[in-house]
Amino acid sequence: MARSTARPVVKLKSTAGTGVTYVTRKNRLNDPDRLVLHKYDAVAGQHVLFREER
Repeated sequence: MARSTARPVVKLKSTAGTGVTYVTRKNRLNDPDRLVLHKYDAVAGQHVLFREER
């Protein structure tokens, strides 16, 4: 079965400037804007905002 284009794979990059990334999927129909999540940055040692890269 083919994957749907409604849930693409997105790369989340840390706003702390450490270069840490997360990879996840998002629902493009519910969240058409860029995704921003509060996640743990192991290099910075704290929770920071991660923004979707394009």
